[in-house]
Amino acid sequence: MNYPRDMIGYGRQVPHAKWPAGAKIAVQFVINYEEGGENNILHGDAASEAFLSEIVGAAPWPGMRHMNMESIYEYGSRAGYWRLWRMFTQRQMPVTVYAVASALQRYPQIVASMQEAGWEIASHGLKWIDYRNHSRADEKADIEEAIRIHTALCGSRPLGLYQGRSSLNTLDITAEEGGFLYAADAYADDLPYWMPNVPQTQLIVPYTLDANDMRFATPQGFNTGEHFYAYLKDAFDMLYAEGETAPKMMSIGLHCRLVGRPGRALALAKFLDYVQSKPDVWVATRLDIARHWIRHHPPQSGYRPSTMGAALFRDVYGDVFEHSPYLADMVHAAGLSAMQDTANGLHAAFLAALAMTSHQQKIDLIKSHPDLAGKLALAKQLTADSLNEQGSAGLDTLSADELSKFTGLNAAYIAKFQFPFIFAVKGKTKSDILRAFEQRIGNDADVEFAEALRQIERIALLRLQDRLP
Repeated sequence: MNYPRDMIGYGRQVPHAKWPAGAKIAVQFVINYEEGGENNILHGDAASEAFLSEIVGAAPWPGMRHMNMESIYEYGSRAGYWRLWRMFTQRQMPVTVYAVASALQRYPQIVASMQEAGWEIASHGLKWIDYRNHSRADEKADIEEAIRIHTALCGSRPLGLYQGRSSLNTLDITAEEGGFLYAADAYADDLPYWMPNVPQTQLIVPYTLDANDMRFATPQGFNTGEHFYAYLKDAFDMLYAEGETAPKMMSIGLHCRLVGRPGRALALAKFLDYVQSKPDVWVATRLDIARHWIRHHPPQSGYRPSTMGAALFRDVYGDVFEHSPYLADMVHAAGLSAMQDTANGLHAAFLAALAMTSHQQKIDLIKSHPDLAGKLALAKQLTADSLNEQGSAGLDTLSADELSKFTGLNAAYIAKFQFPFIFAVKGKTKSDILRAFEQRIGNDADVEFAEALRQIERIALLRLQDRLP
């Protein structure tokens, strides 16, 4: 039977999350910033808002403003947000903001506070409306408009989307748009997972409706802050215990107008302090978690470039050419087919993109590479690929005499050519590298410029061969 739902997931074979530093749990806080994006006839809506407020069971008022409802929402923006902002920034705990684009439009200055705190600003759609009866085209147009507004206000596009009141089409539209590293309109797991049975590869970082202060505004929900704290603590403790062998993630959903009220905020503060009192806890943004999953848990069949959106392609292949993700953007924009699903095919596409760059861009590309056994290597500040490559050649275990030779050659080479010595070190020995160094330093500038580019192309191929068949 062709059943469109996945009832199995990871089943009994739950993957080990491999959270950073061996953490037993990844804890993720979301602040929903919706105030000013809710239903209101001032916004062109047919009726007033009736959802998630102190007026439990409220009904929409067609064609009328609901002044009590409006002021409840205004509290979230005027007071509740800032209480949460202080609470998290004082503890230096990262947050993901689900930002409704039209809400940000009505208070654009608030974006600066989110960016000052280093928070991820994800998209919560254009307006806080129910999409179940909208056409696919209308919902797609709203998502595109939300991206446009978000980009204009925040300086960069959102990489995560939580539509909230989603439709049958939401996840497909998210995947097809191609610019989101993760979608969050799902509640199906305690770990991220890849969307099954879709032509475009899309990561899901599931959200929560249970560890969520929205239950202060629903029947049989939380009545007091202590109820909220007890539930969060129990969920954390269960997942923390499971983390001894199978680490999971815990999402906590917050709303400025709900938990931002003082009688509830104290319970949240208590929980934040409880989380910080425990060892082996990774408090992260949803984007942090998505990028970790992309690096350590690719789809079961591996990545296929021809099925990857622009954001995922850039995240996976943007470092193939050192510190030059724009080349990956050029490759993706040129179009990908099954021909680019192999290392050699994708490498050819990258070389075609590189050939289209200016001479200055090529110089900048060469200069983006670190010295071999240089200061960045000694300070352990290389990219992961460069660190592994230099380590494979033994450049991380040089004797004092060897280090002196490399230091002298690096200085002499840069003085002559004004860019670092580039050499594809994988599979080579220290002697091979030193011999090439001593030979090439005698080249003229044009010859060495061309050789540096050839070595960069070789490095990129070796990196692709590690990632693709």
